[in-house]
Amino acid sequence: MYPHRKIEKKWQRIWQDGQVYRSCTGSKKPKYYILDMFPYPSGAGLHVGHVTGYTATDILARYKRTTGYEVLHPMGWDSFGLPAEQYAIRTNTHPQVTTEKNIATYRRQLQSLGFSYDWSREVTTSSPDYYKWTQWLFTKLYEKGLAYEAHIPVNFCPAMGTVLANEEVEEGKSKEGGFPVERRPLRQWVLKITEYAERLLEDLVELDWPENLKRLQENWIGKSEGCYIDFPVLDSGQNVRAFTTRADTIFGVSYLALAPEHPLLVEITSFASRASVDDYRQISLRKSDLQRKESKEKTGVFTGAFAEHPFTKAPIPIWVADYVLADYGSGSVMGVPAGDDRDFAFAKSHNIPILPIYQPQQTACPDELDWEEFEQGVLAGKICYTKEGTLINSSHNGFSLDGLSTSAAKCAVARELEKRQSGAKALHYKLRDWLFSRQRYWGEPIPILHFPDGTKRCLEKDELPLMPPFLEDFSPSKEGKSPLQGVPSWLHIHDLKTGKNAERETNTMPQWAGSCWYYLRFLDPHNEQEPWSLEAEKYWMPVDLYVGGSEHAVLHLLYARFWHKVFYDLGLVHTKEPFRVYRNQGLVTARSYRKKSGGYVAAEEVEKLEGEYLHRNTKEPIFTQIEKMSKSKLNGVSPDEILEEYGADTLRLYEMFMGPFQKDKVWNKEAVSGCYRCLSRFYQGVFSDKICAVAAPKATRLAHRLAHLVRQDIESMQFNTAVAHFMTFLNEFLPLPAYPREALLMAVQALYPFAPHIASEMWEHLGGEGSLSFAPLFPVDPMQLQEMELTYVVQINGRLRANLHLPKDASKEEVLAKAKELENIQKHLIREIKKVIFVPNKLLNIVLEKEGS
Repeated sequence: MYPHRKIEKKWQRIWQDGQVYRSCTGSKKPKYYILDMFPYPSGAGLHVGHVTGYTATDILARYKRTTGYEVLHPMGWDSFGLPAEQYAIRTNTHPQVTTEKNIATYRRQLQSLGFSYDWSREVTTSSPDYYKWTQWLFTKLYEKGLAYEAHIPVNFCPAMGTVLANEEVEEGKSKEGGFPVERRPLRQWVLKITEYAERLLEDLVELDWPENLKRLQENWIGKSEGCYIDFPVLDSGQNVRAFTTRADTIFGVSYLALAPEHPLLVEITSFASRASVDDYRQISLRKSDLQRKESKEKTGVFTGAFAEHPFTKAPIPIWVADYVLADYGSGSVMGVPAGDDRDFAFAKSHNIPILPIYQPQQTACPDELDWEEFEQGVLAGKICYTKEGTLINSSHNGFSLDGLSTSAAKCAVARELEKRQSGAKALHYKLRDWLFSRQRYWGEPIPILHFPDGTKRCLEKDELPLMPPFLEDFSPSKEGKSPLQGVPSWLHIHDLKTGKNAERETNTMPQWAGSCWYYLRFLDPHNEQEPWSLEAEKYWMPVDLYVGGSEHAVLHLLYARFWHKVFYDLGLVHTKEPFRVYRNQGLVTARSYRKKSGGYVAAEEVEKLEGEYLHRNTKEPIFTQIEKMSKSKLNGVSPDEILEEYGADTLRLYEMFMGPFQKDKVWNKEAVSGCYRCLSRFYQGVFSDKICAVAAPKATRLAHRLAHLVRQDIESMQFNTAVAHFMTFLNEFLPLPAYPREALLMAVQALYPFAPHIASEMWEHLGGEGSLSFAPLFPVDPMQLQEMELTYVVQINGRLRANLHLPKDASKEEVLAKAKELENIQKHLIREIKKVIFVPNKLLNIVLEKEGS
């Protein structure tokens, strides 16, 4: 075994004292900007799930330096926001104190893992020298007309005294703390992200991102092409304007539904229906948009009003229904129960007529239904038909869609509407303007002054940063008032620039604000005159590789892209997009233990008796499941305990060996020791008396093959198979009678990005030239790679499922790891693996457990 504690302390001290990984703006080398999604420094510290992404980017950063790149690999802290404030309230500690303490813990943990960050560029979003520029950038959006105030219905959490974004609400409760959330109309600051909707969609094409993440952004923006259709309200003189993407279904309209927030409701609701409509509106407005969209029960109340069908002139009942959202389309829906699942459910619940308008296609018949039964059900209005087909029952007074296809009918209705009402064609987006204010203390104050006459002005650069007052009591108000409103000496000022009395804005920015642009501050973090210099931006941007969790694939990335496009329009950046390549790591999951009575039990309190998990003391049954690591589930594993027992290099190696980088993986502490043994064997070989200066054909071939395969895998981020190559190399190299020094140096260099401490120690012992951190890669001789690839047959339970082209003499572990990455193999791994049969250079047969065993 090797002395990991001594070795790791030695090399971490060398790297930190010498600022070895400090990057140089304007270097003549090609640049490579690799970025981690910077963490929120919680009180729990890092767990081993966080380490996966950080290790992967560090491997690439170290590798790129050895290939001649000037690498920017920075780290900072997303330290403003609701979690810090809530923790501070619970512990009766100022958030500044807890944040600084948590950052120190995170920094220590990251440094103890040997990550090659340029710590001279460290940023903290809650530091005045950082948020000065967040505030200044907000003023640029304001000056461009992209920031405005509005009274709008918002998600309000009384327990936390602040509004929440839709993404911060789950099943009617706050994700942070699980408190009830209701809808309230409040004065808010909003950013016009909708003005950039089309560009945010169009420019996705340019990005090297996983396709599923692009689709998430596309769906969130939700571009829809359709028509406006006006329905005159009888005896009113008003029109209900509905937006639809299915103008072909116009003859199937049997009701209109308005959102509870629709401004026409008050005017058109009959006297008899007013009380029930008002009650329904109040109940609906307390629900989040997500609850309203996803509720299976389609509730509503009849307003007592009717509208006129624009073609048939028939009276159509107008309902209020909370499945209709005010901020999509025009806040109204033309109900077509025969052709829309939600409308069908609503009509069935409220006995509204269902008017069949399509002759269905037989190919649309579900497998579980007989075609004749399906056709009759559709034609009788008993089955909702949402597919394409041929129009029926769709004609009136000389205008007919009967016999037309869906696309032809859409065009026909659009043309007719253009004749009857101007501006019928419309383009809509699901994307809403960004709610940008919070009623809490721990956030960037919004740099706006309000004057008694209703006017306002932005603070100028020389007035920033606008710092909040130090508050002993920063508890939120249940009425939605910011804690800053309770500080008259800070709130009321005499504005020297205008000579007027003024009030400061008391809402603060959301946590997203600081993370929208942090990648740009890393370029020039000590610049006191501007957020970044154009020289630094020109050299480093765009980010070449951004790595983070898929849970941020929509909001953070969308908001950052929006701000970046504004900066591009202002001439502050030269690229249209900030992140050229994005990759997300899979989750590291762990076993959680749930008590039958509720709550979680720590692993050390669990024992297994006769196939069941029981609480050690109470013997109460405990149910186990694999879940994302978290403090609340008592399944988070701190890297500190692994570092003490096995060292940073072992943890790094195991994190990469667990499975494909982008896939979810299950943590297994017992398996960590295998990587420790692997490194120990390598170390003992290097420090043995078998080192020689004479080259040997087999040793040379093994070293060149290892270097070639590992470099390939690093470039493609297939880190698990790279680790498997090391294990194969050791199994074949260590039994040799002598270890040629040049072959070992080549192998040590291949190991270095994964396990930099032990590799640096071995490089030094072998007399490697210069610093291993920047040593040019040994050239791989193509002649040493000839006749190295074979076709391996992969079977599952003896049946051929795939062929793999892999190096000759690949190990069972390497072949199995590559096989598990194949989609055709993954879909057949429906049960636990019982055993693996391996015939070298020929075959791998995966034998699964029998069903029910």
